Formats: sequence, structure tokens, C-alpha cells
Amino acid sequence: MQSSNAINYDYTIAKCFTVATIVLGIVGMLVGVIIAFQLAFPELSNLAGEYGTFGRLRPLHTDAVAFGFTASGIFATWYYVGQRVLKVSMAESKFLMFIGRLHFWIYILTVAAVVVSLLMGITTSKEYAEFEWPIDIAIVVLWVLWGVSIFGLIGIRRERVLYISVWYYIATFLGVAMLYLFNNMEVPTYFIAGMGKWYHSVSMYAGSNDAMVQWWYGHNAVAFVFTVPIIAMIYYFLPKESGQPIFSYKLSLLSFWGLMFVYLWAGGHHLLYSTVPDWVQTMGSIFSIILILPSWGSAINMLLTMKGEWGQLKENPLVKFYVLASTFYMLSTLEGPIQAIKSVNALAHFTDWIPGHVHDGTLGWVGFMIIGAIFHMAPRMFRREIYSKKLVEAQFWLQTTGIVMYFTSMWIAGITQGMMWRATDQYGNLAYSFIDTVEVLHPYWTLRAVGGLFFLIGVFMWAYNIYKTATSSRAIEKEPQYASPMA
Repeated sequence: MQSSNAINYDYTIAKCFTVATIVLGIVGMLVGVIIAFQLAFPELSNLAGEYGTFGRLRPLHTDAVAFGFTASGIFATWYYVGQRVLKVSMAESKFLMFIGRLHFWIYILTVAAVVVSLLMGITTSKEYAEFEWPIDIAIVVLWVLWGVSIFGLIGIRRERVLYISVWYYIATFLGVAMLYLFNNMEVPTYFIAGMGKWYHSVSMYAGSNDAMVQWWYGHNAVAFVFTVPIIAMIYYFLPKESGQPIFSYKLSLLSFWGLMFVYLWAGGHHLLYSTVPDWVQTMGSIFSIILILPSWGSAINMLLTMKGEWGQLKENPLVKFYVLASTFYMLSTLEGPIQAIKSVNALAHFTDWIPGHVHDGTLGWVGFMIIGAIFHMAPRMFRREIYSKKLVEAQFWLQTTGIVMYFTSMWIAGITQGMMWRATDQYGNLAYSFIDTVEVLHPYWTLRAVGGLFFLIGVFMWAYNIYKTATSSRAIEKEPQYASPMA
């Protein structure tokens, strides 16, 4: 096998998506902080007319983080990791370089269309699937281009064995493709019925069928955007940064197939106590609980990779990011199944406990892993040491504080909500009005907004550190084999 230094990897596309990751991370999380403060202080919704209202900004925040920051991070790491584990350079194929550039620019144009359309209130109103049919078609095109890149690179690889990260990237491509195509089947009303705007559409499904397909898609968007590709990242970056081999390759494969078979059937837990068939609800609950096994299999495998090397946590802040990301993954994948138990869900559903669960996963697991991955890639892409180790450390602790403030405030708020909504007096009447709960929760919403602000400040610190790394940090003559060099 050739050594990694013997191949001149081309990071052109990886750098483009790295910039997109940082920019969209700032945009998505800035909007998130704005709407968090709007919830605590509603008068802030009036600062920009209709374009600054919670209803316009909330889907923009969700999609900018899920399909902007996260998707860009997935693409950036693929164009970096894929070359290295397959031992082949993008530059060896003019076709793949063309596909990579086309993929990037169609993605950027699609993101621009998403931002404009959501700010204008043009939406299908389906969670995680708000885009009208022209944008959906563009997303299918850019996704197919990414698939061509994945399988094209695999086709010309020098490394015979596909490393486990490649398995997870392939699963991300196939899973999202299947989910997106089926859930976003739409009828353009103008061309079919001569009604509405040319870009307007309605779902091909209706009623309970629409709900079941939507949450089969919605929950598995979490699986194949927030979970599977992030596991691909940590299986590469944690061993590379720490110099430690994966604890168990067999466990990584077992967890992979467990996730593939179990995750797909857990979406029904979003529809408990609804009009969908009871067996769908029960199946969603059961598979959600079973999901603990492959999820914790992956997380434990990651943590045991550091067995005997925990001293690195003192010296290397990137290892801190990866280890705490794994810890948040364990927390989130235990909390989700607990919320899927019917009796718990009766209390938790529609409360702030749900965004508390979502954000300890998205901020702690997804956010930390993508941030850590870009930090690892930067010295190798730009051939410069990371600009400031102290800044990395400060960012880590500030963002960790923000995440803890966020999910603990939402846990308390959510359980308080659930208890107050269910409370009755001696006559069986509701003991509290809705506005009573709003008044009680105000301090927790404020705390959540401040926690989000801490995380956002950390994102700006990250962006500054990467910018300085790329432009003015000290050059390194030889690519680091393991721990990333930091000033």
C-alpha cells in the first residue's frame, strides 16, 4: 500500500465545501439565536416586518443547520476522507474534478434559492421538507452528482478494502436519496389544475398516509444526515488525530447493520396518540428502544478507542471535541428512545423537552464533530498549523457551557410544561391556562437563548481560527501524521 504522503491529494472541492460549512453554520445558528430570543421576548419579532417573524425564520434556521451547515460538512469531509482512505487523488480524474465542481456550484445556487424562498414564505409547510418542487429537483440533481463522485472515486481506488467510514458515506447517499424521493413526491398545482403559482405544489399523499410518510422521512433525516455521516467522520478523525486504532472493527460493522435495519422503522414514534394505526405507533416505540443497542455500540466503540490514552484530553483540544461529541451521542440516543415510550411521550410530546433532546444531539454531537473535523483537515489542506490552540480551547469550553445551558433549561421547561398541561383540579378541569405555562417558562427560554448565543460566539471563534490558519499561520513542511499542530 502506498503511504498517504506519496499521493498528492487535491483538496479543491473540500476547501470549497469547508467555506460553505463555516458560512452556513454562522447563518443557520445566528438565525437560531434570533428566534430563541424572539420566544423569550416576542417584541423582537417586529424588527424586520414579515421577514423577521418567527414563522419565516424558524424553517430557515432548521434547514440552514440541517441541510446547510451539516450537509456542507458531510460533503467537505467526504472530498477529504474519500481520497485518503481510498488512496486516490481527485486530480487523477478530470471527470471527477468536473463533477465535484458542478456539485458544489449547484449546491450553492440551491442554498440561495432556499434562503430566498423561505424568507418570502414560499413553503410546502412539511417539516424538513419545506421546499417547492423546482428546488426539490435541484436537490436530486446535486445528490446524484455526489453519488457519482462517491462511486467514481471508489471505482478508481488503489485501496482494495473499503474502510468503515466509506460504508457510512454510501449509506448516507442511498438513505437520503430513498427518503427524499418518496416523501417529496408532489403535484404542481399550476400545471395539473391551472391554479396557483407555477412553483406551487401539494403533496401526493393525504391525511394519515401523508403523516406516516412524512415522519418515516423526518426521523430518518435525523438518521442519515445527523447520525450516519457523522459516525463516518468520527471513525476517521478520532483514530487519525489520536493515533489510536479503532477499538473494534467488528463492532463498527455490527453497529452499522444494526442502524441500517432498525433506524428506518422508528419514525412512527413521532405520531403517538394520533390517527395513524396503533400498530404503526407501537412499532415506532419498539424499534426506538431497540435502537439504543447499535447507537451505543458505535458510541462505546469510539470511547474505547481512547482506552489507555485519556491523557490526550489534557494536551489535544481536538480529541476533547471528538470524545465529548461521542458522549453527547450516547446521551441523545438514550434520551430519544426514552421519549418514544408511550407513557413518557404522553408527557413530553409538544413540550420543550423535544428541542432539548434534538439540540444536545445537533449541537453536541453533530456540531462538535464537524467543527473538530474541519480543525483536523485545515493543517493538511492549507499546509499550515492551526492558528491558535488557546482559541480552540476557549471555543470548546464556551460551546460546552452553551450546550449544557441549552438542554438543561429545555429539560426543565419541557417537563414543567407537560406537568402543567396535564394538571387538573378536584372537578377535573384544567388547573392552568396556556398563558400560565408561558409565564413560568420565560426564564428557561431566556437561558436557552443565552446558551445558544454562547455556541454561536464559539462558531465565530472557529471561523476566525480557520481563516487565520489558511491565510497567515506558520507554514509546515511535512504533513502531520497524527495530532494536528497548533500555535
